[in-house]
Amino acid sequence: MPAAPPPCPKPQQDVEPVELLQLGADDTECGLRADAARNRARLLEAAARLVAEHGAAGVTMEAVAAAARVGKGTVFRRFGDRTGLLLALLDHSEKKFQAALLGGPPPLGPGAPPLERLRAFGCAVLRRTSDELELQLAAEPAAERRFTAPPRRFLRGHVVLLLRQLLPGADVELLAHTLMAYLDPVLVHHLTRQCQMPPARLEAGWLDLVARVTRTGPPG
Repeated sequence: MPAAPPPCPKPQQDVEPVELLQLGADDTECGLRADAARNRARLLEAAARLVAEHGAAGVTMEAVAAAARVGKGTVFRRFGDRTGLLLALLDHSEKKFQAALLGGPPPLGPGAPPLERLRAFGCAVLRRTSDELELQLAAEPAAERRFTAPPRRFLRGHVVLLLRQLLPGADVELLAHTLMAYLDPVLVHHLTRQCQMPPARLEAGWLDLVARVTRTGPPG
């Protein structure tokens, strides 16, 4: 009879997230002047519009400068290069989403039962991913960082907390990985762009998956 495999290391105890996990440093935290902070937000809003209209490929330093009606040098001074701009844009989006989880209205934010929050979480992630799919794919972490990048750890930790309330005694770490795999941007790209599945089908699939994992009925 083969020997039993060694046990996995015991995960650290999860706590309610109290601060936003960031992709990169925010200039406003480095003492950026109020007018410069407004200019930065203006540039990010212009870049977000370009992503929505033309995809990540349409985001160039020149295009952002033109959309924001500033000189190209302003964009380079603020973000360094195109990669820095894309990371700043994704960081900006990530912070807004994390803020909604931590303090926004229910059911995405606090105040709703954990099952409702879990349902709302997946649907919100799917909608956000669909809206900025090109950007998320462009910033996809390398394989060795796929599951350790701070934003993904934050979101997975949120799912762990909800599952712990719903399924006491279950291996919520593994279940959280299973649920997060359904929300992976690469999978969303495959299903919506290559398989032509409508987003509504993905959201319905999420609700069905949550019902099966938590052994509850579908939402009424």
